[in-house]
Order: sequence, then C-alpha cells, then structure tokens
Amino acid sequence: MSSRNLAYTDEVANATAPIYEKLSKQYDEEHWKNIAPYIYEINRLKKEKNAVILVHNYMTPDIFFGISDIVGDSLMLAREAAKTDADIIIQCGVRFMAETSKILCPEKKVIIPDPEAGCSLADAITAKDMLALKELYPGVPIITYVNTSAEVKAESDISCTSSNALQIVNALGKQGHKEVILAPDKYLAMNVAAQTDVNIIIYEGSCEVHERFSPQDIIDARKAHEGLVVLAHPECPPDVMAHADYAGSTAQMDDYIKKHQPRRSMLMTEGSMSDNVAVENPNVEMIGTSHMCPHMKRITLPKVLKALQDEAPEIVLDRDIIERAKVPVDRMLELS
Repeated sequence: MSSRNLAYTDEVANATAPIYEKLSKQYDEEHWKNIAPYIYEINRLKKEKNAVILVHNYMTPDIFFGISDIVGDSLMLAREAAKTDADIIIQCGVRFMAETSKILCPEKKVIIPDPEAGCSLADAITAKDMLALKELYPGVPIITYVNTSAEVKAESDISCTSSNALQIVNALGKQGHKEVILAPDKYLAMNVAAQTDVNIIIYEGSCEVHERFSPQDIIDARKAHEGLVVLAHPECPPDVMAHADYAGSTAQMDDYIKKHQPRRSMLMTEGSMSDNVAVENPNVEMIGTSHMCPHMKRITLPKVLKALQDEAPEIVLDRDIIERAKVPVDRMLELS
C-alpha cells in the first residue's frame, strides 16, 4: 500500500478500532477515516523493516497512541531504544532528540521525519559558544541540558534533564565544585539555583513555548476552574513555578496525574501533552493551554510514513562527535 492509494478499508477499520476507541473524544469519525490508513500502514511497515518508533510526550494523540512503540521524554526514549534489537529508529520529536538517540545507538539507522523540526533551546547555544564559556570561566564544570545539539554535548562536562538537573548540580557540589554553568535554559537554571547552595552561572537561552506562560495564566485558570491542580515544567519562569502546585519534567507530571488523579488539572507545558494525559486519565478533567511547539508539530503521520518508506532523512554524526558527546551523557547516567 503506497501513500497514494491509502484507503479506509474494512481491514484498516478493524485493525485500528482499538486505537480509535481510545481516541474517539479527540477525533471525529470522518477525520479518523482520513488518518487511520496512515496508522495502519505505518504499523505494518515498521514490523516489516524492524523499526521502532519513539514518540515524545509532546506529539499529537494520533502519533502518541497510534504508532508509538516507546513514549516518554527525550532521554528515556533514547535509553529505551538502545535496549531494542531494531535496525531503524524513527524519532517523533525534534532534531536534538534524534541526535541523542544516535549518540546512544550509533550502530542503528536513526531517522527524523522532518529535519527542520528544531528547538529554540538547542538553537540558543553552539559549540563556539561553549568554547567561549570555557575561556570565560576556566575550570568551571559545564552542565548542558539534554535539549542541545550533539556538537554542544561534545563540549560539555556533563548533561542533565529537567528531572535530574538539581541532582546533577548537587552531585558536582559534593565533589567540591562551588559553582557550575547550567546551559542553555536560563529558567531551568534559575529554578535549580533556588534549591541549591551551589552557585549557578546562567546562560541566556529559553524555550519559546514555556517562556510564554505567566502567573496570570494560573490565577485566571484557578478562578475559572474550582479545585484546579496546576503542574509546571521547570522550563517555565520562576514566578510561574511559584504559583504552581507541583513542578516536574513531562514524565514526572504524567506520573503525578496517574498517581493522584486530581479532579481538574492544568499542565504548564506544550499543549499536546494535556491531550495525551487526558486520554489515559478519563476521570481527570484536563484544562488545556493553547501553547504549542511549532517544531514538534512538523512531525505528522504522512511524514512518518514517508520516512519509513524512504528510510530517510537519516541523522548522520561524525564518529568523533558521537564519542565525545556520549561522555557527558554517560556521566549523567552514572551520577543520577
């Protein structure tokens, strides 16, 4: 079946019925008939090609629930992919995630459906910027957020995620480092700095989605929705974090909702995650936000199918970059 003659046949309908049962509140029947053939063909083709599809929490529900083999945050996706025996990795996320998968799975073919799916954080810092930081602050360890390019990771001392950034900073503090650089997200650095005695040198980068949230968003939402529980991602500004009930990574927020089952909740993060959380937690009323990542939304079912068919565009990194970038990632895993 080629993408030219995709049709909603009885076979497609029967094969995708369990998925639609889960997503019927997100997609009406007519729209489902348009996307179900893509889901069917992608799932058929990935088995034929021994491919695994990694799907980030910010993907739309059709991708998140329809074609995923592994879902989660960027680092977890890469770590889980390394455990599989797949020959091909399809990364449904943004480019730095695909690069991280390539770093941890250098022998596998890593494909991103749209190579233009970038990230404002990853774009905020370059390897040249890293060299400038080293010259400006000689001997000060540089912690780079996983939301960075392979070239930036290659110049890092250690990586971190939003869930373990504080742990990594404190671990370096116990090793005798009184100050560290945490780049490129200034808000993550500020939020961590408020919880540690280690002095954090802040780099001026930010996420174009999370920086748009404000305390007023939370104040207004609480007025409109009684008993609202607000969860915020550490890439949000500190004043937003101060108004939230809980702060954590995408995985931590997901775990919180599953465990506590609040009557109403709002996630201060990329909008599609609320849709995905709502599907798995029908007893929780998710109050969505309109803040979407334009880069994440470049990944669509037709692009995933074409990427599988063509086995392209492939992520290609120099062996030297892979080896050097793996060091800070491995060090992070050791310390966390």
